[in-house]
Amino acid sequence: MTGRRIEPATHTTRHGRTCVAMHYAWRYDACIIPGPADLRSAIWITIRQRMVLSTASSSSVVAPDDPAGFLPPPAVERFSALALDNESSAESVTTRDGRPLQLRTIRPADAELLQRCFQRLSPLEIRRRFMHAMGVLSPTMLHRLSHVDPVRETALALIEAGPRPELHAVARTYVDIAAANAEFSLMVERDWARQGLGGMLMQRLIDDSLARGLHELWGYVLVENVPMMRLCNQLGFKTRLAPQEPGTVVLSRLL
Repeated sequence: MTGRRIEPATHTTRHGRTCVAMHYAWRYDACIIPGPADLRSAIWITIRQRMVLSTASSSSVVAPDDPAGFLPPPAVERFSALALDNESSAESVTTRDGRPLQLRTIRPADAELLQRCFQRLSPLEIRRRFMHAMGVLSPTMLHRLSHVDPVRETALALIEAGPRPELHAVARTYVDIAAANAEFSLMVERDWARQGLGGMLMQRLIDDSLARGLHELWGYVLVENVPMMRLCNQLGFKTRLAPQEPGTVVLSRLL
């Protein structure tokens, strides 16, 4: 068995941070199997031919040069969303004081609901959700918030049904496929707070991350947001300071 080093691969997170993954490969008769690599990722190479991972639904990818099934399934399968992303599905939820809501994934048609919800938020709620002051939701941001890529994102909403439906809470994760983790965000309108909705939504995000096979769920939270830190601590999250983000902590939970 012989080994050789593969040139380092750079990875840039969506927050602009650059990491370097070092890979070491060991040669066997049929394929090159990578050893440990940073970011929980690896470069898979065969010595007989180039291979393109299929996106067909299967538990693993077995190629002619991979008789033992060493290759992992494609990322599109490993990090697939929960079944709730079916647009026709919705789950009935009742608050502690008896108010009914519908839990479902966010759809493109929800842009108006998101805009009306944003207009009802106080400056404090906006700052805690978006980490800075905002006066309006721009058309670009509104489009981004209402058009969800289910491979990389989960976006759940609590909707009050009726002739004029209203959106009162949103929970999201954004999946970093290379790092096998996800960043979360949560917003519950103040008139619907203290009803158990935040804890229920956070547990759904945890369950979704586990179903995707992720290793960590984390998020930035302002140090002033004591209710959010208390909630996450009750759910097993650990708190650490974010030195490059003054006034901010990182809440993370290993899965």
